[in-house]
Amino acid sequence: MTDPTTYSTAPVELPLRLDPEPSPVDGCAGCAELASVRARARAGSDMTTVSDCNVFLRRHPEGHE
Repeated sequence: MTDPTTYSTAPVELPLRLDPEPSPVDGCAGCAELASVRARARAGSDMTTVSDCNVFLRRHPEGHE
């Protein structure tokens, strides 16, 4: 059995992403829908959904890259 930590641990530092948001591919309905959802989420200040849409656009199942 281990003793619980009774002191503060150092904070975890995450990398800051400075790359631009992914752009939808012309003519792809999936990309267009994700971009539309992202725009509505941004208008509603829902940055979690904006981030999710960016991840989905980067990992699009059709693989446009």
